[in-house]
Amino acid sequence: MTPTKQRPGWKPSKLRERREAHGLTLEAAGEKLRQVARRSGLSVAANFQTLWGHETGAIYPGPHYRRAYCLMYEATEPELGFRLPLPDEQELDLSSLVGSIADPAMAEQAANAIAKGLDQLSEHARDKDPAVAETLKDRVVNAWRGRALARSLGVTTLVLVGGYAGSGKTEFARFLGDISGWAILDKDSLTRRMTERLLISLGGDPHDRHSEIYLKEVRPLEYKCLLDAANDNIERGISTILSAPFIAEFQDEGWLARLTNRCKAKGVDVVAIWVRCDAESMREYIEFRDAPRDAWKLANWDEYVSTLDTENSPPGVHLTVDNRMGAAISVADQTRETLRRLLG
Repeated sequence: MTPTKQRPGWKPSKLRERREAHGLTLEAAGEKLRQVARRSGLSVAANFQTLWGHETGAIYPGPHYRRAYCLMYEATEPELGFRLPLPDEQELDLSSLVGSIADPAMAEQAANAIAKGLDQLSEHARDKDPAVAETLKDRVVNAWRGRALARSLGVTTLVLVGGYAGSGKTEFARFLGDISGWAILDKDSLTRRMTERLLISLGGDPHDRHSEIYLKEVRPLEYKCLLDAANDNIERGISTILSAPFIAEFQDEGWLARLTNRCKAKGVDVVAIWVRCDAESMREYIEFRDAPRDAWKLANWDEYVSTLDTENSPPGVHLTVDNRMGAAISVADQTRETLRRLLG
């Protein structure tokens, strides 16, 4: 649980008001919150003392609690008083999605909700062709239609989801994968054990992600493994989502152009996505996941943050997802939960 401190826009009373409006006791709300959390893979204890601390302002809810509350009450973080809304942040209304997904009209209604959710949590990268982002949205929605109606559209796409540590890129990649059914390859999952062993063999720290040894000797191999695995998929017509920082890669427009040309020769489209996030939220997520590879970042936070550009997207990306204060992931959570209910 996050220690109490001043949070812009935090109004704990709104959480109590929402619970009472639903006719729930603290115990009942805790049980429902635990059920929602289990379904979504979130880690919360949700005992009544903790919930009371959230409602009275004694404890500011951590990231998993905030996500679980938003899912349980079908509301956004600003609506529950956790923070101020971002500029142009809209309410997410999925209440119209009721009935059976077997109904063609309902399937189309769900597809429209997905399109609306994607529009809400993203913004087109400046000076880039907005048609690329629109094409990605159409293909994600159509992939979901294909799953719901048990048919295949046969379009192959390689999606690269990048961002700084703790930005929410992995969660966003999983969101796209849940909707589309496309394969997901995460760099850490794919290469972490190899990386740690290789660093030890080179006389380094297995959790090092900042030294010259890692950057020159190990990092290039990580990305080669990731792209080789992706190539195995796309050569077989399997649309694939890659989750990795891609910081240097997205800064190099030549790198992305070469990848795009190689894929185009195979009939595969490439879309590069950058997940934007604020430094405070990234630190909160990094602290929460408590991974050894993040120890240096946390111990040298000011030095680390000084190397980040949290205001601008890299020049090579087609689409920027705005996840400042967890806004995009909150929308993704609720869209995913609604579709889960529709699919039974």
